[in-house]
Amino acid sequence: MQGHWITPIVLCLLPVWIIPIPVSSFPQYSPCQLVKTTAVCNNAKLSSVPSGLPYNTEELQLNYNHIQTLQANSLLHYPSLSTLSLAYNSLEKLESNAFQDSKLLENLYLANNNLHISYVETSHSLNQLSHLKALDLSENKLNDEMAATLLQNLTSLEYLNLSGNLLMRLDETSFKDLHQLKELDLQRNIMFEIDDAFSSNPKLHRLNLAFNYLPCLVDFHMTQLVVLNTSHNFIEWFISRDLNDTFQLETVDLSHNNLLFFPFLPNHSHLRNLYLSHNNIRFYEQFADNNMSPNLTKTIEFYNLKRHAANVTVKLWDDSLHGDISSLEFLDLRGNQVENFPQGFIQKMPSLSRLQMCTNCLETLNLTSEQFSSSLYELDISNNRLSQIIADEGTLTAFGNLTYLNLSLNDLKGIPLPLFSSLPSLRSVDLSYNNIDICLSDEDEVRTDTSSACVNWKNVVSLRELYLKGCNIKIIPSSAFAELSLTHLELSDNPLCIDCWTLSVQQSIQSLNRTLQHLGLGNTRIQDFDYSHFKRLKFLNISANSLAHLPPSLLDLDLKVLDLRDNRMSTIPSVLANALASRLHIVFLTGNPFNCCQTDWFKTFETTKTINMVGLSEIKCEYPVQRTHLLQNVESSLCQQDGGESIFWYILLFVPICLSFVGILITVFLTLKPKMLQNSIKKRCLKPTSY
Repeated sequence: MQGHWITPIVLCLLPVWIIPIPVSSFPQYSPCQLVKTTAVCNNAKLSSVPSGLPYNTEELQLNYNHIQTLQANSLLHYPSLSTLSLAYNSLEKLESNAFQDSKLLENLYLANNNLHISYVETSHSLNQLSHLKALDLSENKLNDEMAATLLQNLTSLEYLNLSGNLLMRLDETSFKDLHQLKELDLQRNIMFEIDDAFSSNPKLHRLNLAFNYLPCLVDFHMTQLVVLNTSHNFIEWFISRDLNDTFQLETVDLSHNNLLFFPFLPNHSHLRNLYLSHNNIRFYEQFADNNMSPNLTKTIEFYNLKRHAANVTVKLWDDSLHGDISSLEFLDLRGNQVENFPQGFIQKMPSLSRLQMCTNCLETLNLTSEQFSSSLYELDISNNRLSQIIADEGTLTAFGNLTYLNLSLNDLKGIPLPLFSSLPSLRSVDLSYNNIDICLSDEDEVRTDTSSACVNWKNVVSLRELYLKGCNIKIIPSSAFAELSLTHLELSDNPLCIDCWTLSVQQSIQSLNRTLQHLGLGNTRIQDFDYSHFKRLKFLNISANSLAHLPPSLLDLDLKVLDLRDNRMSTIPSVLANALASRLHIVFLTGNPFNCCQTDWFKTFETTKTINMVGLSEIKCEYPVQRTHLLQNVESSLCQQDGGESIFWYILLFVPICLSFVGILITVFLTLKPKMLQNSIKKRCLKPTSY
């Protein structure tokens, strides 16, 4: 009788016990890891879904396993499942009733499988997921028909990834049931045509069509899109339909295509970011009148566009048809063929803050006529053909927010005198690879012309980074950087006067000892330079300077990156090596004739786990007999361990002595015993024969 009253108590406590049981009783040898309601079973060599997981599992990760079929009863024990990931499984089929007990499943990731094999049956299983919001079918070898079949009736889907498949052509039936779709990834297919494929997706905001074979985007009318990526195609034309509706576009990426013209953008939009790099874009304003060639075609009409043919007839040379760019903040035109800007083009972008024009054909930059936005803070016109910059003090006042200016890799021979002094917010200037000198302290004061062949950044207190690499600078005045607080100074590849180093160059850079963190002096012929005062220096480039010894003043620095390439160093003293090893993160050492018998420094660097010796397999050393080896493969037995001298010196001394001694013995022997030699020859070589 006493045992009967225990039963009700046990039944009452049973629900309390059940809660911790799934986690605590889970087998210790299981390949899965449990984190709250998530089971991570990745890369566990599983051939089926494990059955012993907690009943309340909400997320199940089974990536990188060997599951080929998701069977009807595989998920029977996990009714709370909301996320299932089966990527990289060689999965061929989802059985029709695989999700019959997964009513709460919202996220399904099936990337990199073989669902093309049994796509019809798989589509039946997907139809059971009435709450599915995210589906990843990337890398499954799906063609157009397979994808359309798999996506039938998925009316709740919001995110779809079909990248890396074999889709070639899309039409209005491809996504006809996906009325809630917000984001679609179609990159890395082989698509060459899109025929009204997104008419049934009014909520689509993000569309990725990158890395396909689209030849053009004409009659673009997707007003609901916010982000459009069509980079890395073969697009020659981008033309929007002339609508009164306002497009919601904020970002358009047309980079790495074959655009011949600036895209014909919507007349009403919210466009903020436009990526047009690596195309063939030019402006053709000079052909607008057609006076030189009256027979030249002025308009072009696109056919085969059904009822919209009349809406895409454009004036070929009219550069004013670039649409609404009034809200544009970032324009990327790198790697095109722009020779000049059409009149009023820059003025139409009052909100422009970043303009990248690297690698074009600009010959003149007229800051006065272009009327740049006062919000511009980044201007990159590097690697053009600039020989002249036109500006005056009145114009430069509009550049009060300009922070970054890159004019490198041009042919500048003159800089407007007030250019830098009129830019109060300037922090980074790159003038590398131009024929520019540094003005002497009083040179600009006696100048009356508006342009100067030298530069002066006097009073630019905001300047922090200055790059003057390869400017053919020979002399640096001692007061060149006196009023600056630079953190980065790059002077590499300049033929600086050797006799000037001790005084003017040392003094000019010395004024930056409290702020300088990055110093580039590669290929400047420096020899003796005292770095001990630059306590904040983190990066130092002294490559290609024929240095035979590492400067001992480096002991006082807390360097993180040191470039010593292409010098004449044979070794690094142990004191310096130990000090550098405890601080450096990256070191460049290739191109030095290191001594194979003095490699203690190398062992120090090699055993220090925090140092990355860039190009380690290319660092070489030489033995005293001029044999070159990779430093990693040096044989210590070929060197004397205690004194550090090579045993080859003793071999070289011993061998000639031995040879001389043997030669003397042979000579004496032949001189004193000539007849004995003759008799010996006769005995051995002139024996009588039997025939």
